[in-house]
Amino acid sequence: MTSPAYPLTLDLAGRRVVVVGGGPVAARRAAGLVDAGALVDLVAPFVCEDLATLATTGMISWVRRDYLPGDLTLKDRGGPDPDDLSNSQAEGVLDPAWLVHTATGDPLVDAQVAREADAARIWCVRADAADASSAWTPAVARGADGTASEGLTVAVTAGGDPRRATAVRDAVLAALDSGTLPVRRVRREATPQGTATPVGGVALVGGGPGADDLITVRGRALLAAADVIVTDRLGPRGLLQTVGADVEVIDVGKTPGNHPVSQERINELLVHHALLGKRVVRLKGGDPFVLGRGGEEALHCLEHGVPVEVVPGVTSAVSVPAAAGIPVTHRGIAASFVVASAHEGAEHVLAAAADAAPDATLVLLMGVTRLAETAAALIASGRPADTPVALVERGWTPEQRTTTTTLLHAARDAAATGVQSPAVVVVGQVVNLRERLGDLSGVASRE
Repeated sequence: MTSPAYPLTLDLAGRRVVVVGGGPVAARRAAGLVDAGALVDLVAPFVCEDLATLATTGMISWVRRDYLPGDLTLKDRGGPDPDDLSNSQAEGVLDPAWLVHTATGDPLVDAQVAREADAARIWCVRADAADASSAWTPAVARGADGTASEGLTVAVTAGGDPRRATAVRDAVLAALDSGTLPVRRVRREATPQGTATPVGGVALVGGGPGADDLITVRGRALLAAADVIVTDRLGPRGLLQTVGADVEVIDVGKTPGNHPVSQERINELLVHHALLGKRVVRLKGGDPFVLGRGGEEALHCLEHGVPVEVVPGVTSAVSVPAAAGIPVTHRGIAASFVVASAHEGAEHVLAAAADAAPDATLVLLMGVTRLAETAAALIASGRPADTPVALVERGWTPEQRTTTTTLLHAARDAAATGVQSPAVVVVGQVVNLRERLGDLSGVASRE
């Protein structure tokens, strides 16, 4: 055989396993067995440094000699008569092995170990010859604590091609941790009767500027593991099509002048589902803490005993101008930028820009509705009327569109071209760089 016909996971905790050989391969096998809780007997006259460390720290037992017949069953090994030992000693000494790994580098010795294991009905893994083994060790990776793949074990065999198995294992684990493969727990441990349901948690995830593949790896993984997703209208909504059918998706999307679900109710929803023991993802556009009211939601959760994690996102304040070929800073043109919300009126914009450098780029979010008022106020406060302005609609989507104008004509040109939200308004000399850079989102090549 060249590959296992019946893959199986073993519980080796507290069970004796023999490793024959003292080199790096034996060291890797022994370390994995120790992690699995096995009682490891190592048989080898000499060992590498890693094995010596395991032996000196008492994590394995080292028999310092060549392999002898009976090492697997402990028959005919010499030493005290089993009848002269206490029950506990006899049990510890006389237990036959459940499994043996042989990696001596000597085909004759490895073959001898395999024959004796087969005669004793003990599974044997030969490092030198997979096709002569009765068992195989796959390439194994385990999901780390705190990741979306926590609790998962990935094991891959590849017909005696360990490098191929390792490459596939690593690719699968990366996909699990990134959330591109399903990782959500679907079977929960029962809560003992009379005890409170464990509190879940809330992750405030910044979804980025809108493209599905611009969410962070951590955010994508948490989305894949969520039980409940509370989502805005902005951000990577296409990813919602990838979650399980039993995941509850609550759309609290707001549009300008239309807030069907109040912020207070959103806060209540997050806490309610988390207190039911569910993993809740609050999926937002951009970054949760950049004009996203993420701080309010985090405070409300913590005040009600719900743990919170914040996952930063790529804010539209810098990413959407970049998609349109407008860097918010550029050497010799602008060394700083200011981000402000414009939906509450021009006075908030002026306050945000009051202490900024004269050449600072001004980035306005939610600025379309009151654009005329804001532009007039900026001119009145001293900004030149011919200051370049860019209105970037629906950045990072196939519908991305950019209108360039000036402060004086911004409102007129926005009305003439039908500019609509969501859009980012950029005010400053950096807008002129778009003439040389053009669109940089590469949306067409990303689809």
